[in-house]
Amino acid sequence: MPLTDVAIRNAKPRQKPYKMGDSHGLFLLVQPSGGKLWRLKYRFNGKEKKLALGIYPEVGLAEARNRRREARDLLPGGKDPSLEKKRNRLRAQMQSGNTFSAIANEYVEKRKRDGHKAWAPSTAARCEYLLSLLSGSIGPMAVTEIEPIDVLAAVRRIENQGKLESARRTLQLAGAVFRYAVATARLPSDPTRDLRGALTMPTVTHYGAIIEPARVGELLRAIDGYTGQPISRFALKLAPHVFVRPGELRHAEWEEIDLEGALWTMPAAKTKMRKPHLVPLSTQAVEILEEAKAMTGPTGYVFPSIRTRSRPMSDNTINAALRRLGYASDEMTAHGFRAMASTLLNESGKWHPDAIERALAHGDSDKVRSAYHRGAHWDERVRMAQWWSDYLDELRARGEVVPLQRRANV
Repeated sequence: MPLTDVAIRNAKPRQKPYKMGDSHGLFLLVQPSGGKLWRLKYRFNGKEKKLALGIYPEVGLAEARNRRREARDLLPGGKDPSLEKKRNRLRAQMQSGNTFSAIANEYVEKRKRDGHKAWAPSTAARCEYLLSLLSGSIGPMAVTEIEPIDVLAAVRRIENQGKLESARRTLQLAGAVFRYAVATARLPSDPTRDLRGALTMPTVTHYGAIIEPARVGELLRAIDGYTGQPISRFALKLAPHVFVRPGELRHAEWEEIDLEGALWTMPAAKTKMRKPHLVPLSTQAVEILEEAKAMTGPTGYVFPSIRTRSRPMSDNTINAALRRLGYASDEMTAHGFRAMASTLLNESGKWHPDAIERALAHGDSDKVRSAYHRGAHWDERVRMAQWWSDYLDELRARGEVVPLQRRANV
């Protein structure tokens, strides 16, 4: 006889568990503790099995019968209700861990340890910050529920604040996270693939750089007169001679620098291209480093923070020093020393373009060509480093342009 709500409510616990049958295998199991559990008895592949359907009164009689019907509807299709329940539970668990923020964190950690393509600490920090801008919008959403309009609305909030480049870069990173979710079988397709062109493109602004010989001389004389922090002065004086990236300069450590051998060996983890980079040091560069070593050596960062030697100086230190010397950001920047060297070295006509590219640590997609030119131009790079420092000294010493005297490669 089918159960009724009244019969279920009036059922009292006994010393041992007992069943109250409904129909089509559904029954209520009354426990000695007073708990009432819905169960379904069915046969699958000739074996009797049981399926838990919930607890009374959270699951009432009508809902228990609905669940019985849904479970039994699986049997003609050759599906075991118990196995399907386990699968659904696993899917729900995976779904709860497949939010955009969770997968973004997983993606960032992967990129931090991605072999020779691993992100530098500064790159990882920047990307983590940009992805955090999405934490209040699509961050808590399951990636399978996110549609293009959700992503577009999220990045347009950034764009509407006037942060055009941040919005563009955040959209790119979101796409990378979605593609990672696709690659790890958690998403069928990237919802950002059709959003290209949806954001306003920022105006490209180049790093401020002084490239006129006469003005280079003025800048070098101004650096000689810098009266700020000594560590900043040493960094300012060295920057034009080695023309490495600002982040590479401030992260330099004494263990990497061989003053006797006049060589700075930069490990792959500190370079943009994730390859070791050798920097030949001119006699002038060695002299500057010897002075600096007396203050900050013999171990640790060459240019430590003024607050603690356990961290390098701030990424804005050299730019701030240039502002103090009176150079606006559109005139000269820390990165501008690279453009200065690249322009004047190429204009001199003395050096092979590949030697200059190697000195600037630019990448080469052709690995064979890259390996060949790294070795073939080393001696030329050593000569070029000394010529460049000597040329800078000439520009500093004179109040006029020093002729470049173009001639064949030396």
